[in-house]
Formats: sequence, C-alpha cells, structure tokens
Amino acid sequence: MARTITYQQAINEALDQEMARDETVILMGEDVAGGEGSPGDDDAWGGVFGVTKGLKGKYPDRVLDTPISESAFIGAAAGAACSGLRPVAELMFVDFMGVCFDQIFNQAAKFRYMFGGKAHTPMVVRTLCGAGVRAASQHSQSLYPIFTHIPGLKVAVPATPYDAKGLLIAAIRDDDPVIFLENKVMLAVEGEVPEESYVVPLGEADFVREGDDATVVAVGRMVSLAQEAADELAGEGIEIEIIDPRTTSPLDLDAIVESVENTGRLVVVDESYPRCGLAGDIVSQVTQVAFEHLRTAPQTITPPHVPPPFSPTLEDLFVPSVERIVDTVRSVTGGRVAASA
Repeated sequence: MARTITYQQAINEALDQEMARDETVILMGEDVAGGEGSPGDDDAWGGVFGVTKGLKGKYPDRVLDTPISESAFIGAAAGAACSGLRPVAELMFVDFMGVCFDQIFNQAAKFRYMFGGKAHTPMVVRTLCGAGVRAASQHSQSLYPIFTHIPGLKVAVPATPYDAKGLLIAAIRDDDPVIFLENKVMLAVEGEVPEESYVVPLGEADFVREGDDATVVAVGRMVSLAQEAADELAGEGIEIEIIDPRTTSPLDLDAIVESVENTGRLVVVDESYPRCGLAGDIVSQVTQVAFEHLRTAPQTITPPHVPPPFSPTLEDLFVPSVERIVDTVRSVTGGRVAASA
C-alpha cells in the first residue's frame, strides 16, 4: 500500500526494514547515535540531517557512532563487509570523500577482483551531495562521476522517494560496494512510497515521461527540473522523453540508446562538473553506438567548471535550471517541432 512520505523518511524506512529483516546490517557514522540521553533528547540525532533518527532505539547494538575520522570508519566498514556483516556507513558529505578515498577505490572496490571472486564486500556508503542549501564549496558538490570512474563500485543517485527506498534496499542486499548519493535539497520532497519492502534493481533506468521530439537524460535532482521543463515545452508542441538512469554504474545505456533511436536528439542534464563528468560520458557512449540516429549534436547542461558558490544569487545560477533545459531543447528541436511536422 502506497502513501505519501518524504525522501528522508523513505531512506529511514529502508534502513529500518532491512535492519529488522537482517541482523547483519549495521549502521555507522558521525552522530548517527549522537545526542541519545542528553538533556531534552531521548533519541539520537540521526546524523547531520536526522535521516537515521529513531533507529538507535530499535537497534541499540547496531547503530554505531564513529570518531571524526572518515578513513577509519570507512575502512572499518570495508573490513566488516568482508567478515560477514552488511555495513551502511554514512559519509556526512560526499565532499569528504578525499579523506577516505583509498579505503573506497583502492580497497573495497578491488577486493572481489584481487581475491579471484572469493571475497565479497557488501557495504553501502550513504552520502549527501548537491548545491542549493547555502552550504558553500566544501559541502555542495556532486562528485558521483569520480566513483563512477572506478571499476568495482556501484553508484546510485535516486531522484524520488520511491527510488530512494527501493534502491537503498537493493544496495544493502548487493554483494558489492555501493555508493549511495542523497541530494540534500530533496530530503523534504514528498512522493508515493509503498509501506512494504521492495527493490528497485541497480542498473535499470526509469522512463519518466514519453515523448518523440528529444531525449532528456536527467540525473538525481535534475529529473524534477526536467519534468517542469517538459510541461512548459508541451505547451509549445514539443514532447520530450525523460530518462532517469537511477544508477550511474551500472549505467543502463540500452535504455538511453533506445530512446535516442526514437527521438534523434539528446540532451543530458547533470549537476556534476562538466570536465570528465557524467553528462559528457553519456554523450560519448551514445554517440559511439547510435551516431547514425542523431539528427543534431547532443547537448549537455551542467554547472560551470567552478566550485559551488556560497552567494545565494551565484549558487542559484550555478545549478542547472528549468529555463536552461527549455532553451536547450528548443535549440536542438528547432523550436515548435511537433507543430511544424
């Protein structure tokens, strides 16, 4: 039975249901158990945005506060995963990946390969990404292309509360390390989510909206902006098809190519940086296998190649907008395509 809850609640519910189902699932991170027993607060804070609030009381021995040492607790999660547990480690912001990157890309990501398939590392690193909450350059980046670049890692970027719950459950049950990116701007976004447990498979894109005039691939928070743009463009007679990859690794390239073969046009909207970024990677892969189907050059919509600004005005300009999506689609379709066809 589905009801409306927030993105934040969907993540909390996924963790709760998986911890109830499987006693090997543990949660660890900075302040996930902090605050319990302090004056006026009987429950733990549940991390920097309270996403895991309520779980410490239910699973007191499996919700573990860690020191402010990302290299230590991400490394501990990798070791625990190899020893029979299924740790979910909360890296407070993806920007802090630099402190613990060796433990992720040089250790956890390589265990299965280096031990001839005999080692499994069923760990999840949950982390926050995205600009828009005035958190400045060191807390506002979308760095999932860096993880996508590394063989052995799976990377999920859910765009809705429904996908947040289903993808997280899939990630926890997966036998490989999964980097799970939660956009902090979306935590309060509401959507329909079933009460029961369910899985959204890793590597399976979602056809969010059907259309014949252009394919718009949107990642994470950009999906909702693409939907707003689609409504505006529909009023002009332009129908776009929106694809949400859901995971950047594995990437459901077949779904994107299928759409491009139908529309002949490709626009990729992404909040990560443009250089060596996800948008450019998708364009490159599509161009290599479906060049003959393209009627015009693929386009990318990303932030500029600068750190996220702290200035509210500049930060709003930094993040791709509905207006940029609309203008770009108009450009690749030559305006009112459907009306003139």
